[in-house]
Amino acid sequence: MICTLTIVRYPRYGGIVGILSMALFHFPLLFNRNISFYKLMGCGKNGTFDKHPDWNQWAILLVHESPCQIIHPFINRWILFFKAQVSTLTLQPIEGHGTWDGKEVFGKLPKQTDYEGSIAVLTRATIRLSKLKAFWGNVDGVAKQMANAKGLITSLGIGEVPFFKQATLSVWNSKADMKNFAYKMHEHTDVIRKTKKEDWYSEEMFVRFIPVKLEKI
Repeated sequence: MICTLTIVRYPRYGGIVGILSMALFHFPLLFNRNISFYKLMGCGKNGTFDKHPDWNQWAILLVHESPCQIIHPFINRWILFFKAQVSTLTLQPIEGHGTWDGKEVFGKLPKQTDYEGSIAVLTRATIRLSKLKAFWGNVDGVAKQMANAKGLITSLGIGEVPFFKQATLSVWNSKADMKNFAYKMHEHTDVIRKTKKEDWYSEEMFVRFIPVKLEKI
């Protein structure tokens, strides 16, 4: 099983094109038998959970049963026509837990493996309405710390629904670097503790991947 995350960045004032694409792209993806799961999402401005959307940048997440050279001819022609910048990160899921829309979309994964190399981490959650204030009041500090974390290559905030359904994908030089941030950074561990104690999420998922390939068009 392979996951691809494609980031499409339209030229300035391309927000309306991006919004329209999120409606139109459902049709070719829905009937693609090689795709077992997909999400069309917006992006935040600061590389993590963010209340402020980047209207020119959009994300396409696909889970393939087998490698796929292109997303879909219609989508590729759309991207070329509007002169968008495109980056696709190919990921192999190796460990994790949780669900997305009630499904284990990356299959049955162990919670831990012996893999220690470069790693990508997807953290996503559906935030309870009653916990929105607590969530957004705590994540800004973590985001600022993460931006300067040792070993961080890049991070991206993505989401299905503003405020409620949010995700972050981060890429690290090694699992050790990722763990140093996740479990030794005081601000981050404090937020993890609060999410469990105060039950912020109605659904959550945490998955680690081997970054296989980064393609830029």
